[in-house]
Amino acid sequence: MNLLVAYDVNTQTSAGARRLRQVAKICLGFGQRVQDSVFECSISPADMERFRARLLKVINVEEDSLRIYKLHSKREEVVEVHGRDLYRDLSDPLII
Repeated sequence: MNLLVAYDVNTQTSAGARRLRQVAKICLGFGQRVQDSVFECSISPADMERFRARLLKVINVEEDSLRIYKLHSKREEVVEVHGRDLYRDLSDPLII
């Protein structure tokens, strides 16, 4: 399952700044950052449930915004990038 995750966390308080760091850390555990508050994830349906549950425990639904877009096609078919592209296909071989 391919996802695009975007969030906007109210950081006017120290609690908000803490939530922002927590949301970013959770997203890094499931995908890769492609912009400051945007992540692309390729995960299983079971991981999707865990991912969503962890994010919903952290965000404040009264102050923050979380959007999860399910991409029903391959990334190459639905994502058009202009400029610097930070995405790396993690299924490609890693050469060290």
